[in-house]
Amino acid sequence: MPELPEVEVTRLSFAHRIAGGRIVAVRLGKPLRWPLGEDASIFPGLRVIAVRRRGKYLLMDLSDGWLLLIHLGMSGSLIFADEVPPAGPHDHFDLVTTLGTLRLHDPRRFGAAVLVRGEASAMGVKLLGHLGVEPLGEAFGAHEFQAALKRRHSPIKQVLLAGDVVVGVGNIYASEALFRAGIRPTTRAHRISLTRAERLRLSIREVLARAVASGGSTLRDFSSADGTAGHFQLEAMVYGRTGEPCRHCGSPVRMLRQGQRSTFYCPVCQT
Repeated sequence: MPELPEVEVTRLSFAHRIAGGRIVAVRLGKPLRWPLGEDASIFPGLRVIAVRRRGKYLLMDLSDGWLLLIHLGMSGSLIFADEVPPAGPHDHFDLVTTLGTLRLHDPRRFGAAVLVRGEASAMGVKLLGHLGVEPLGEAFGAHEFQAALKRRHSPIKQVLLAGDVVVGVGNIYASEALFRAGIRPTTRAHRISLTRAERLRLSIREVLARAVASGGSTLRDFSSADGTAGHFQLEAMVYGRTGEPCRHCGSPVRMLRQGQRSTFYCPVCQT
């Protein structure tokens, strides 16, 4: 599933190339997780102003106050090219502009492309209003982070995945950040001290920034909008390494299931 680093890498790979383009046409394929929400006839003539990110959503600012929200779902990816081949069965949304075509490819159809009248619209609030703080932004502070954790009694790994405290820390990166912070994933969030919360905050930022710099993680078929695969998975400390020696202490890495997700940790380095 594309997480924050993969979404940010995708954004960086096409945002500067599509900005300023005028939309010529839109092609819709099979229905996705949420409907477009507006008539597709609105698109032609609008211009792409910029492409931002909020959590795992891409926010494409369009002229006349329109906003296109794109989510990659479980298996989605974007390509942006001067020309794209004829749409296949898993190509569900084409945004044709004077600078190229942006295509959403999504075999499992959990992704979405939603057109709204800005973030304050009813649908904008529904999709974005519950999201936690951006982990790479200036608002992600230690005191605020720990205060939010104090209100949560679930295991810290599941709190990180929920996305309402801090957004976008997906399964891979939660395991990696907890390892770097020396915190066991089963630790109850409200029991984490300010010192450990600060260590975890810094680890989250470090892991996500490093993942973006590495092009994200390509576990199956993720690639950016220009077709480049990610490499962060090659430097993972614990994720996907069950039974292999910890890179710090040599103890076998363990795996447990939390909320139907696999969690990887070192029983010695993480307490």
